[in-house]
Amino acid sequence: MHQTTLHYRMLLAALLTIGAADAAHGAAAALDALTSQEAAGGLRGALSKGIDVAVAQLGAKNGFLNDPKVAIALPPALEKADRALRVVGMGGQADELRVTMNHAAERAVAQAKPIFKQALQHMTLADAKSILAGGDGAATGYFRRSTSAQLSAKFKPVVAAQTAKMGLAAKYNEYAGKAAQLGLLSAEDANVNDYVTAKALDGLFSRIAEEEHQIRANPMSAASSLVKKVFGAL
Repeated sequence: MHQTTLHYRMLLAALLTIGAADAAHGAAAALDALTSQEAAGGLRGALSKGIDVAVAQLGAKNGFLNDPKVAIALPPALEKADRALRVVGMGGQADELRVTMNHAAERAVAQAKPIFKQALQHMTLADAKSILAGGDGAATGYFRRSTSAQLSAKFKPVVAAQTAKMGLAAKYNEYAGKAAQLGLLSAEDANVNDYVTAKALDGLFSRIAEEEHQIRANPMSAASSLVKKVFGAL
């Protein structure tokens, strides 16, 4: 442990002496000093923890609804159409629909962890080095590329089951479909299940991006000495 801490301090001191113009080169050299196993192991450990936090927060009761950053609202075209919503009988149910969409998202996100863990297992050494050198957001980008299709397929049935329970999906789709025909709404947003699935994914990746940023900004807060060593080299 003492050797790991001493190594980090020596590496940090060296990086701080590098001028702004040579910072990128210095960081790359620091990464090259790590073994491939260290880079991959530290990265997997950090991202696994970040996934656990993100899924636990958003998958909890009211995880979406009580968080303004990720809370799912009706599409803008429908938000502005209060009178029209009342005409089709949704005026008094608009708030209920919002609540249902957010609860559907939280239930869907709760299913995400195995897919993310699988993506971590399939991460190659080259992927790990690329993510570490890629800067803030590189890990989130990796997850978007490697898990979006699977997550979408996993989320949609869960979302559909929740919206069907409220009996509001048909009314939403009927009205939103008309709005889409008039060019007021995208085709994706015209289907409530597709819309909620997309927003759930956006919220989840947004939270993972926040976790990644925190790890990169403050690696010494990590419990693992290997995570500290790897991210401290950036």
